[in-house]
Amino acid sequence: MTTQTPSYLDAIEHLPEGGILVLNNISWEEYEQLLEDLGDGYAVNVYYDRGRLKIMSPSSSHEMYKDLILRLVDIVADHVDIVLESRGSTTFKRKRPSKGAEPDVCFYIQNASRIIGKLKIDLATDPPPDVVVEIDVSHDSTDKFEFYASIGVPEIWRYDEHQAQIFHLQGETFIEMPSSRALPLVTSDALTRFLDQSKTEGQSATLKSFRQWLQYQP
Repeated sequence: MTTQTPSYLDAIEHLPEGGILVLNNISWEEYEQLLEDLGDGYAVNVYYDRGRLKIMSPSSSHEMYKDLILRLVDIVADHVDIVLESRGSTTFKRKRPSKGAEPDVCFYIQNASRIIGKLKIDLATDPPPDVVVEIDVSHDSTDKFEFYASIGVPEIWRYDEHQAQIFHLQGETFIEMPSSRALPLVTSDALTRFLDQSKTEGQSATLKSFRQWLQYQP
């Protein structure tokens, strides 16, 4: 990987907004080296699946939806007075089955107390996120679902710029459901409604409307 890394990094640096770079026949060691070379806070999303490496450059709309969902979640957590810990796009990986993925955002609720104060999450000893969020503006995240199931992620929220979906892990499969298990006040219809509102009215107005909506929820 040492001789190839600079070319990979150069290709990543020149990825257009919303662009995707796919590399095949990449070893686990090369994948881990690339993560190390990229360092903390890199602006791309990396998914590794048994030799296939997919690197995605987020678009402005992708980041807008991601940030808004996290802000909505913060408001709900405050409304129902629960502890919430966000871990952003943390890399979760396992050498067996040779897979690694980074959600667009993830957070802990039921297991928040177990990871407070931890600067790194180790799946060997720490729980997976209670909710993983995937924003599918320029790519399809459903190929990650098998990996999320294998590490025991209980819930996935997916938004494709048209509709929000909520999936619960049942056995080894994710099943679409109308509302969140981690935050029961959050429904797929509500997420869709307020994400749609943000497209025309902006984030501040949407957050204000969401707070008002929450007051009338049982």
